Amino acid sequence: MKKGAYTLLITPFKEDYSLDEDALRNLVRKQLESDIAGIAPLGVTGENSLMTTNEVKRVVQIIVEESAGKKAVLPDICLMGTEESIDRAKLYADLGADYVVAFTPYLILPRPDDLKRYYIQLADSSPIPLILHSSKSRTGVELTPEMTAELAKHPNIIATKDGKKELDHLAKLIYLTRDDDFLVFTGKDTTAFPTVAFGGAGSFSVAGNVVPEVMGNMINLALKGKNEEANQYHIQYYSLFEALRFESNPMAAKKALEYMGLINGTLRPPLAPLSESKSSLLYSIMKERGLV
Repeated sequence: MKKGAYTLLITPFKEDYSLDEDALRNLVRKQLESDIAGIAPLGVTGENSLMTTNEVKRVVQIIVEESAGKKAVLPDICLMGTEESIDRAKLYADLGADYVVAFTPYLILPRPDDLKRYYIQLADSSPIPLILHSSKSRTGVELTPEMTAELAKHPNIIATKDGKKELDHLAKLIYLTRDDDFLVFTGKDTTAFPTVAFGGAGSFSVAGNVVPEVMGNMINLALKGKNEEANQYHIQYYSLFEALRFESNPMAAKKALEYMGLINGTLRPPLAPLSESKSSLLYSIMKERGLV
């Protein structure tokens, strides 16, 4: 798997909540013009849990078709059951995805041993390499660094996308897996540059929807050891990175893309548009950076 920045692509909907295929194609084309390493749809940012299986399938079909091998495609599973997850991984492989990302099962709160078993069985059955996805604030369970290091030994588990902001947590992940053929990515834009600076592989990025060229350049510079130049991007866009997490993801990302004229900003209920006060602040931050 290539190191770099992977965009956590939003899913555009029409005002009647149906999938906006034309807008999705345009968003993918925007990614292809940047130095983003790949496109990671259908996670929390992609509103996966609010979509039907047929819609999920169509999103992957469109992205694979538009990408045409130019960028890696890494859809997330976002399911609770092991058999369902295996079926979804096989579906993604059949559709042409390069890798599959698997969120820790949510709501059911599996024990640590159950969680490890879930990933081992999924990795054993997946036709394409598996990327772990841990975000306790979303699922109620966490892949600890120690658990991740155990799973990193599996030949079909190649990376983790970790949603914790704490740098000591990310540093421990990198330390414990340093001798394995395994990559550590952060799932937060605010920790993207710091994570790479101390040995991480890159980021899965919400900001990549809005400024893919910035995320691609920042991460690639850091990977080359050009930390001073990478840090300039980090400082210049830090407030935007924070703003794109206002309220509940992907509210701010969709509002930003709406301001840019790329989508209409529709979210699937029960999600609703970003509040007026946060929308105003987001617009100001984007205007300062010449994005609107």
